[in-house]
Amino acid sequence: MSKKNAVLWDKSVPELESQLVDLKSNLAKERSHAVSGTKSDKPAKLRTMRRGIARVLTIMREKKVDSKG
Repeated sequence: MSKKNAVLWDKSVPELESQLVDLKSNLAKERSHAVSGTKSDKPAKLRTMRRGIARVLTIMREKKVDSKG
């Protein structure tokens, strides 16, 4: 397990939900900058943000499945 995943697994579901909201708002800001034509320092930043969102959603889903059964 990577360090990023280990840190996320230590968080509770409400903490993950708040982090998810932050990640999604940051992604929206970055997308608006990209659309407006502002040159980004790191073009791969959008990709890593989407992957971070997917990582949080995956861990949240796994925690919910583990708690049910």
